[in-house]
Amino acid sequence: MPKPLNRINDFVVKFANVNGSGSASANGLFAKSILRMGVPVAARNIFPSNIQGLPTWFEVRVSEAGHMGRRGGVDLMVAMNPQTWDKDVAEIEPGGYLLYDSTKPLPASKFRPDITVIGVPLTEICNRVYSDPRQRQLMKNIIYVGALSALLDIDQAVLEVLLGEQFKTKARLVAANIEALKLGHDYVVENLEPIGLKMRHSDKVGDRIFVDGNTAAGLGAVYGGATVCAWYPITPSTSLAEAFTGFCEDYRTDPETGKARYAIVQAEDEIASIGIVVGAGWNGARAFTCTSGPGVSLMQEFIGLSYFAEIPAVIFDVQRGGPSTGMPTRTQQADIISAAYASHGDTKHPLLFPQDPGECFEMGAQAFDLADRLQTTIFVMLDLDIGMNDWLTEPFAWDDARKLDRGKVMTFDDLESGREFGRYLDVDGDGIPYRTYPGVHPSKGGYFTRGTSRNPYARYSEEGSVYVDNVQRLLRKFDSAKAMMPRPVRRDARRPTRNGVIYFGSTAPAMDEALEQLHAEGRDLNALRIRAFPFSDAVADFIADHDVVFVVEQNRDGQLRSLLVNELKVDPAKLAPVLHYDGTPITARFVAGEVGRRLGVGQTSITEAAE
Repeated sequence: MPKPLNRINDFVVKFANVNGSGSASANGLFAKSILRMGVPVAARNIFPSNIQGLPTWFEVRVSEAGHMGRRGGVDLMVAMNPQTWDKDVAEIEPGGYLLYDSTKPLPASKFRPDITVIGVPLTEICNRVYSDPRQRQLMKNIIYVGALSALLDIDQAVLEVLLGEQFKTKARLVAANIEALKLGHDYVVENLEPIGLKMRHSDKVGDRIFVDGNTAAGLGAVYGGATVCAWYPITPSTSLAEAFTGFCEDYRTDPETGKARYAIVQAEDEIASIGIVVGAGWNGARAFTCTSGPGVSLMQEFIGLSYFAEIPAVIFDVQRGGPSTGMPTRTQQADIISAAYASHGDTKHPLLFPQDPGECFEMGAQAFDLADRLQTTIFVMLDLDIGMNDWLTEPFAWDDARKLDRGKVMTFDDLESGREFGRYLDVDGDGIPYRTYPGVHPSKGGYFTRGTSRNPYARYSEEGSVYVDNVQRLLRKFDSAKAMMPRPVRRDARRPTRNGVIYFGSTAPAMDEALEQLHAEGRDLNALRIRAFPFSDAVADFIADHDVVFVVEQNRDGQLRSLLVNELKVDPAKLAPVLHYDGTPITARFVAGEVGRRLGVGQTSITEAAE
């Protein structure tokens, strides 16, 4: 039998609950208490799309070393859901721990001999102390947090401060919750033995903040100058629009008159949402919508209008499991192809790939400059893992001297001076024409906006050569976008290697840890994190520098890999897919395991491993 795990400030706790039981706030309280003790955590909520009754899990990665991705495996399972008992118990690491409600005895067959079982009669305690059924359920969650505080040596004072902050306007609730914490804590102290997992105060959190990507992106939109948001509720993007609304109420309301200096429209559907955004962009406002894969599917025609009529727009795509309704509350990176080539005909759209809430803020603001400069739709490709889960990230930074970049806009003075204006005239050779705002001049600078073919002066034309010139110019513009997009981040291994790995978005923290694990095993990879499409030349150079490049992504079909092959004309055999798509955030163990199966210690290529 393995010995019980002994770890300080380095373990994984997973809560198995039922949706609608009120457990989310208690589990969040647990995670935040560890942060307040100065130890980094990565918390991920895995929940169903119904209102209540189905299984939900909340996983907390405690890592003083600062690993922010999912590791894989569970050291302590808090099993509160009989429906998923067998699966939850099976997930515990050998030598790990199981905490459960021991009010009703369970047969020995329900346990494993290689784990430590910790029984706390939670229901019995609740029934003895509380009479209201709902109160019993809610306080049961706080009681198990109290039990964990004793088992793991979590500072009780920290928990009490957090409860005070959570219920700061309801003193009665503060006292009741502290009492429930004490019930769980005291039971463990009086009846159970210590375990090998422990918390100790540390100083590894620093000034970092705990925030979700949707909130960060909403704030980024404010800083990026957005004044119009049109959206239709859809998981997992709704909270982005809600965050933007809250920030606008705080920062875009005239302090003297109380008037709103913004417009937020909850439209009747996704089609109307993007239509409003395109209309606002045509008028010169900075506008966006937030949605997920099904919404992008509905928005195709207006996205094509934005591309062909060259109207700025921003779409925050918080990706989820598809296709169709798919898994609305699970995470994937499965909209890459549909966003890159959205709409019918020949289209290509710039994409931004933030890796964490910090980049959600940064790229959330940058997207509006890019939309104006390129006069097109910009996609910011979040996913549910980044969008809805809280991540520990550096405080957001902003240069107050930074000015909004409106791109090529002709002013009244430009037009008055006699400067030639052709709405789709490429005067600089970069494919990007000049535009005007409506009403800028009483007699000059006007044009008819249409989604049909036209000449450089916006006059209707179905002449083949005119059409070809126009769509070729759009390709030049897309090529010019390369220099404007965020560059990829390259990290070379500590030992020379001919192997590489490409990844993007929320895969980053798991990838960082997997690279360390692979290095310890003698398998080294140079790494490139892609931050944008179109791909910079550095991406092609990276692929050319290696014999084989693993492409790690969270979808079934290897969509980023397909984009790399299609856009860079890469030999597909050179790109080895590593695909994770069960709807849960990718883990470091998965990445290291998949790569490790194809590479042996000290080998330099997949070909050598096969031989």
